[in-house]
Amino acid sequence: MTARTLPRALTAAATALLVLAGGTACSTDGAGADPDRVDVVAAFYPLQFVAERVGGDAVTVTNLAKPGAEPHDLELNPRQVGQVSQAELVFYLKGFQPAVDEAVAQNAADRAFDVTGVAPLRDATAGGHEHEGEADHAEEEGGGKDPHLWLDPTRLATVADKLAERLGVVDPDRAADFTTRARTLRGELEKLDTEYAAGLKTCQRREIVVSHAAFGYLAERYRLEQIGLTGLTPDTEPAPQRLAEVAREAREHGATTIFFETLVSPKVAETIAAEVGAKTAVLDPIEGLSADGGGDYLSVMRTNLTSLRTALGCS
Repeated sequence: MTARTLPRALTAAATALLVLAGGTACSTDGAGADPDRVDVVAAFYPLQFVAERVGGDAVTVTNLAKPGAEPHDLELNPRQVGQVSQAELVFYLKGFQPAVDEAVAQNAADRAFDVTGVAPLRDATAGGHEHEGEADHAEEEGGGKDPHLWLDPTRLATVADKLAERLGVVDPDRAADFTTRARTLRGELEKLDTEYAAGLKTCQRREIVVSHAAFGYLAERYRLEQIGLTGLTPDTEPAPQRLAEVAREAREHGATTIFFETLVSPKVAETIAAEVGAKTAVLDPIEGLSADGGGDYLSVMRTNLTSLRTALGCS
């Protein structure tokens, strides 16, 4: 047993005693399951994707946000709080999920890796249309910062590089492996970035009408303009004034498609589409995978690119 494995074994034993004492049933998956791997808790899907790709078989990754669940409003049950407290590394994005922020502050502040510390967030309304409701809503969500940085593959590559460095501190013996995997992932993300740049270079329109303003990083990277029905939270009901304004802009720009997303009701998008004579289609912000678990970050991003090219009339 290595010096690194011994504390893990003791921690696992102590945790087991606590669970038995509390009479709480707990499955064996998640943090603490394998003493030979680094126990990583990821706050939501894109971070899970990066952690699994960079960590490989040297990590066990637990995603706090389950497939099919909307991660913004995640509430943690006692078992999940326990996973956070037991993890060797908690991979999260401060300001995106208040319940996770609280659990980290109380239980894992010394073992947390905050994405915003390595990839500063853009202002929510930068580089796009600023509607009255959008600005107000941004004020309510972390000082007007947009958390959806993973929709720019180059930013996600930077996050992967920094995660590799942090994992190398936790497990120095495998630091070179983490670096190698991060380099491989960076190559795949740069290829994706090239596909987007080429695919969206020549289009009839550059405005995308979306159900919530999650696509600011994508729009900024590929010279598009985002028109959001709501602000950063997808389940907020837009005011009638917002609906009228977006409908007017959609007509102005000749929008043929109103985008909605997989984890939220399409009703508002369908209402606007019917009013302006457009169709609806999915543009996935990849905050989480659907319940059927189809695809991964890379495949969903490529599906998004196809949808964008169709909607914008790209050649």
